[in-house]
Amino acid sequence: MTIGLNHCLLLSAALFAIGLYGVLSKRNIIAVLMGVELMLNAVNINFVAFNRFTPVSDLTGQLMAVFAITVGVAEVAIGVALAYRIYNDRQTINVDELDNMKG
Repeated sequence: MTIGLNHCLLLSAALFAIGLYGVLSKRNIIAVLMGVELMLNAVNINFVAFNRFTPVSDLTGQLMAVFAITVGVAEVAIGVALAYRIYNDRQTINVDELDNMKG
């Protein structure tokens, strides 16, 4: 049995669903960021799978995956910095308690 496009898409859909559940159900900023990263990785799997299993001659899918990984790294760096700053200001990283923009 070989791994085909359907297997990759199923894996990607499962990862995206787990990430979406994490974003919508968790209250911790770090857990929400982890859910977003899972969703980005699911998109990367789609990019690479479609590039592998469709007849294209260039590496567009891999390049888009590298770009998405770069955006994900920047998102994590900024997100962790914001979480650190919010924790220092309010002594919590609970998303429900961050309801106003004033300190």
